[in-house]
Amino acid sequence: MAEVLVYVDHVDGAVRKPTLELLTLARRIGEPVAVHLGANAEEAAKVLGEHGAVKVLAADAPEFAEYLVAPKVDALQAAYDAVSPAAVLLPSSAEGKEIGARLAVRIGSGIITDAVDLEAGDEGPVATQSVFAASFTTKSRVSKGTPVITVKPNSAAPEAAPAAGTVEQLAVTIADSSKGTKIVSRTPRESTGRPELTEAAIVVSGGRGVNGAENFPVIEALADSLGAAVGASRAAVDAGWYPHTNQVGQTGKSVSPQLYIAAGISGAIQHRAGMQTSKTIVAINKDAEAPIFDLVDYGVVGDLFDVVPALTEEVKTRKG
Repeated sequence: MAEVLVYVDHVDGAVRKPTLELLTLARRIGEPVAVHLGANAEEAAKVLGEHGAVKVLAADAPEFAEYLVAPKVDALQAAYDAVSPAAVLLPSSAEGKEIGARLAVRIGSGIITDAVDLEAGDEGPVATQSVFAASFTTKSRVSKGTPVITVKPNSAAPEAAPAAGTVEQLAVTIADSSKGTKIVSRTPRESTGRPELTEAAIVVSGGRGVNGAENFPVIEALADSLGAAVGASRAAVDAGWYPHTNQVGQTGKSVSPQLYIAAGISGAIQHRAGMQTSKTIVAINKDAEAPIFDLVDYGVVGDLFDVVPALTEEVKTRKG
C-alpha cells in the first residue's frame, strides 16, 4: 500500500488532536508516515504509532524554531523525496496551509485546502470541501503531481489503530534561502484553561445580543460547564467586547466543532461562513426571524440572559 505523509502538529512532543485526525484519514488512502520536526520525537512516536503511523520520520534543528516556516518546508520536502508518497496531509492551521502551499510549489503539485473529508478514488484521493461561505459542498482531486491536502480540525474522529511507529532520523539540509526571516522574540499567550478555538469539540459564541463586555461571563460560564471554547461574532469583536483572536467568521477563525452554540448572534453570512460546517448547531435568539435559525439543528427563541444561565445550571446538574 502506498505511503501517505502526515505533518505532525505538536507542542514539545505533545501531539495535538488535529494530527490524530489526519492519521485516521490517511489510513483511508494508504499507510501513514508521520513527519515530526522538533524535539521529543520518541515521546510523540508512542501516540503517533497508537493512531496508525507505520513510522515516524524525525528531524530536529534549531532553524525550525529560529526562522519562519521555510526550514520546515525544507524538511517536509526531504521527507517527500525519501518516501515518494501518494499524498501529503497537513492540518488547516495558518502554518499548515503555508507549509503545504510552499511544498506544492516546490514539487510542482496541486493543493487542496480546508478539506472536511477525504476518501480514496480511482485517480487519487478525493477531498470534500465546504465552499462559498459553506453554501456548497464540493468534491475535488489534484490532477497534477502528488496531492497536498490540508484538513480542517474536527473533520474526523481520531481512531486508534496500533502500528509500529518506528522512529527514523530524517536527513535535512536547511537552505540559506530559507533563513530570510528570523524570529526575534516570542511572548507566551495567556492561557484561559479552555481548549483552542479551532480545535474544540464544543464552541459557545456570543454576538451583538450579549450587549457588552461585562455580559460575556454569561457565555464563558456556559462554555466552562461544557468544557468548550468561547467564540464571538464580528459585531462583538468590533465593539471591543471580546478579543479578535476569538472571532468566528469569514474574517476571523473557521471552526467545525461537534457542537456549536450561538447566543445572541443574528447569523449574517460573514459569521455563517466560519461555523456552518459544525456537526450540530444550536441558536439562542429572541428574534424568531433571525437568519441563524435557517441553518440550525435546534433553535431557542428567547432572551439569552434567561436561557443561557438556565442551560448552564442544567448542564452542571446533569454532570453531578
